[in-house]
Amino acid sequence: MMADYIYLIPLAPLMGFMLLFTTLGNLPKALVALVGVGSVASSAMLVLLTALEFMTLREPLSTTLYTWINVGGFSPFVSFYVDGLTLTMLSVITGVGLLIHIYSSLFMLDDKDYSRFFSYMNLFVSAMLVLVLADNLLLLFVGWEGVGLCSYLLVGFWHEDSANGAAARKAFIVTRVGDTAMAIGMFLLFAHLGTLDFAPMTAAAVSQWPEGSPTLTIACLLLLGGAVGKSAQLPLQTWLPDAMAGPTPVSALIHAATMVTAGVYLIARTHDLFLLSPFALNTVAVIGAATLLMAAFTAMTQHDIKRILAFSTISQIGYMFLALGVGAWASGIFHLMTHAFFKALLFLAAGAVIYSLHHEHNIFKMGGLRRKLPVAFWSFLIGSAALAALPFTSGFYSKDAILLSAYENAWQGPLLWGIGLLGALLTSIYSFRLVFIVFFGEAKTEPSQPAGWLMAAPLLVLCLLALVGGFIVIPVMDVFPAATGPAHDGLIAIITPAVPIVGVVIAYLIFLSHSIDISPWTDSKIGKALNRFWFSHWAMDWLYDTFIVKPYAWMAHVNRMDIVDWFYNFTADVVRFLHDQATQSQTGQLRTYAGVMVLGLAAITAIALFYGGGTAP
Repeated sequence: MMADYIYLIPLAPLMGFMLLFTTLGNLPKALVALVGVGSVASSAMLVLLTALEFMTLREPLSTTLYTWINVGGFSPFVSFYVDGLTLTMLSVITGVGLLIHIYSSLFMLDDKDYSRFFSYMNLFVSAMLVLVLADNLLLLFVGWEGVGLCSYLLVGFWHEDSANGAAARKAFIVTRVGDTAMAIGMFLLFAHLGTLDFAPMTAAAVSQWPEGSPTLTIACLLLLGGAVGKSAQLPLQTWLPDAMAGPTPVSALIHAATMVTAGVYLIARTHDLFLLSPFALNTVAVIGAATLLMAAFTAMTQHDIKRILAFSTISQIGYMFLALGVGAWASGIFHLMTHAFFKALLFLAAGAVIYSLHHEHNIFKMGGLRRKLPVAFWSFLIGSAALAALPFTSGFYSKDAILLSAYENAWQGPLLWGIGLLGALLTSIYSFRLVFIVFFGEAKTEPSQPAGWLMAAPLLVLCLLALVGGFIVIPVMDVFPAATGPAHDGLIAIITPAVPIVGVVIAYLIFLSHSIDISPWTDSKIGKALNRFWFSHWAMDWLYDTFIVKPYAWMAHVNRMDIVDWFYNFTADVVRFLHDQATQSQTGQLRTYAGVMVLGLAAITAIALFYGGGTAP
C-alpha cells in the first residue's frame, strides 16, 4: 500500500538537498539540474500515486515511522497523515514546485552558485511537505521552522549585496515573532489537553471546553499569531515585499506553493478549534479583510514589477483569511490552489521579462513588449485576468465563492463583502495597470533574446491551469463542515463578478487609452500625500522602526553602559594592558633571555640568604 511509503514524498527532495549540499558545487550543472528537478519530480509522482490510492479507498492514509521522544507521558510520533486537505496541499506544492524547478534550471544557469540554489530549493520543498503531512502540531512545527530557515537562505541567496542580507534577516526576525506566539499556543494546548495529535486534541477540546472558552480563545489567537507571521498578514506583513530581493523563482515558490500558504493551512487544519471560539474566528476574518484592502491600495502605487506582485500576494492571502474567518473553509483552500496557479504564472512571466530586459524591474522603463515577448505577454495577460477574478478564469470561481460566503456571514457579512468587493476592484485595476504599462505603449528598453523552452514550457502549463483550474474539484468535503447553500438575492450574484470587469475598464481608460486624466488628482497635495502613504506600505516600516527598532536599540545601548558591563570591560582592559606589557619582554634575543635568567637567579639567591641567613643550623 502507498500509505507505507508516504515518507518518501518529503524524503526525495531532502536526499536531493543532501547530495547537492555535500558535493559543494563540484557536480556539473546538468547533473545539478537533474538532481534538483528530478527529486521534486519524484515527489510529484509519489503524490499522484497517493492520490490514486486515496480516491480508490475513500479514506485517509497514515503511517507512523517511530516515536520521537518519550518524556513524562509526552510521546510524539513521527507520523504522516493524508486526507483531502493534505492531498490538495501536496498536489500544489509538488506540482507547482516542479514547474518552478524546471523554470529555474535555465533562469539560474549562469549563476555561480547553481548547486547551492537547487540544494536550498529542494530543502524548502521538503520542509513544506513535512509541514502538511504531519499529523501533530509538534512535527508540523518542525516543518514550519524548516520553511522559515529556507526562506532566510533563499531570500538572502545573493548575500554579497548587503540589502539582500538585510531583507533575509527581516523576514527571519518578523516571522519569528509569529512563531513564538504559535509555540506558546502549542504549550497551552498540551498543558490543558495532554496531546498535540490533531484528532485526539480536537476530541479533547470539544469535550473539555465549551464554546467561547477563554483558554481556548487565547490558544487559537496564539496559533493565529503564527499564521499571521508566516502568511504575511497584518501586522506582520512587512517582510514579504522586501523578500523580493531573492531570485525570481524563489519569489514564485514562496508566494505560490510554500511559505505564505502555511498560515492558511494551519488555520484550516485546526478549524475545529477555531469553530469553538467565535471571537478568534471573527478575528481571522477582520485581519483578512483589513490586509486585503491595505495591500491592494499599496500595490496601486508601486513601480517594481515584483513588489506589485508581492503586495498582490498579501492581498490574496487576505481573501483566504477572510474565507476561513467566515467559515468558508473549502472556498479558502480552493482559492489557495487557484492562487498558486496564477501567482506562479505571474512571477515566472515577470522573471522572463526581467531576464530579457537585462534585470530591469521598474515597470516605467518597460513598455511595448507584447510582440517582442509574446509568451511572457500572454502569460501575464492570463495570469492578470485570473488575479483580477475575471469570469471563467480560475480566480473567478474561488474569489466569487469567498465573497458570496462573506455576504452570508451572520457577523458583519455585508461589511466584509463590501471590503472584499472594493479589494476586488482595486485588484483588477492594478493588475491591468501592470499589463498595459509593461506590454503596451512605447518601448523604453530593448529586450534581448526571449526565454528558452525550459522557461516557456512551465508558463504554458500554468496558463492552462490559470484558465481551467476553477473546474478542479478539491477533495475536502469530508474534512470541513458542510457549507450551507447561498441565500442572497440575484443582485449580489451579479454585482460580485461585475466589479472586476469595471476595474479592467477603468485601468484601460487611465493607462492605455488615456481617456481619463488622473494627473490633477495625483498632482494635488492630498493626492501626493496619499500616494506617499500608500507607497510606503501605509508607513508600516516607519511605525516599526520608530516604536520598536529604535527604542530597542536605545535600550541595548544604555544596557551596555551599566555597572556590570563597566566592571567586565575594565577587567578586560587591565588584562589586555598587562598582556601588552608582557609581550614587550619577548624580544627574540638569546642574550636578553640569558641575562634575565641570571638576574632572576641572583634575586632568588639574595632572597634566600636574606630570609635564611639569621637561622642557625
